[in-house]
Amino acid sequence: MDILRTDPDYLVINKPAGIGMHQEGDQPGLVRLLSELRGEVLYPVHRLDKMTTGVLLLARHRDANRELSRQFAERKTQKYYVALSANKPTKKQGLVKGDMEKARGGSWKLSRRLTNPAITRFHSCLLADPSPTSVEPNSYPKPLRGFLLAPLTGKTHQLRVALKSQACPILGDTRYGGALSDRGYLHAWQLGFEYQDKSICVRAPFTSGSHFLTHQQQLTHWIDDILTA
Repeated sequence: MDILRTDPDYLVINKPAGIGMHQEGDQPGLVRLLSELRGEVLYPVHRLDKMTTGVLLLARHRDANRELSRQFAERKTQKYYVALSANKPTKKQGLVKGDMEKARGGSWKLSRRLTNPAITRFHSCLLADPSPTSVEPNSYPKPLRGFLLAPLTGKTHQLRVALKSQACPILGDTRYGGALSDRGYLHAWQLGFEYQDKSICVRAPFTSGSHFLTHQQQLTHWIDDILTA
């Protein structure tokens, strides 16, 4: 697995697609596999869905886990995700807010209530059509939309449900109505946190997904423009 940052107290990795955080049946999860590979007990500070790739923070001992987990619980981290969709949103940017409710089959849905809302800020852009020579076998015929997502809360399936609520399900996320593709196109792009009076910021490059790789230059420039504005 791609290690993005190593510290005596924590690791930051670029999580691959298609693996869950914890064991599912006979299939070991990422935390166990990485712990066995490194010969040390690792503690997941947060979690990413099975289809999601990108920045994942793991503590290397209990004290570090308590401190880093506290920041997530108190919403003191800065998280940015990138997603792709085949649909056009009703507005180019905005805020998605609402309580999360359980739906059928392990899915979730967004309600109009604001008792304990999931809150997500988003920006979107139209991605340029790739040149014929760069089209991959799994390319999607419609122009794709890129989304930069900043979750201000941390709810299960929050980002997937947020885009579904905007009629823009994530490409490859068939649970929420996304078009079939070679993977679910959600990537944890950047994570910022504090540790021992230092500000840490880690970014994970795209390493899988034909559409991420095809559009990585445009997406990177667009995201940098937003984050430095």
